Amino acid sequence: MAEVRKHVNFQGRVQGVGFRYTAKTLAKSLHLTGWVRNEYDGTVTLEVQGREPMINKLLVALNNDLFIEIDWMDITTVPPEQNEKTFTVRH
Repeated sequence: MAEVRKHVNFQGRVQGVGFRYTAKTLAKSLHLTGWVRNEYDGTVTLEVQGREPMINKLLVALNNDLFIEIDWMDITTVPPEQNEKTFTVRH
């Protein structure tokens, strides 16, 4: 199955609740690559790459977290990164 890459902007209670750590832990457990970062406007941006069913599992798990409250996800498909090896937290 081909890999896809998604760019996701999350709105809601997504900063100060362990979102980036949770995203990184889940992404690595699902063998996904990419990055996550807090934005100055209070949103969180994530780019994730891998098999689409695994990306969907990541998004569902983030949405079901006890501390994270996602009000809105804006998801777009972007071109895959060829040499990406891991999932990181950007600052």
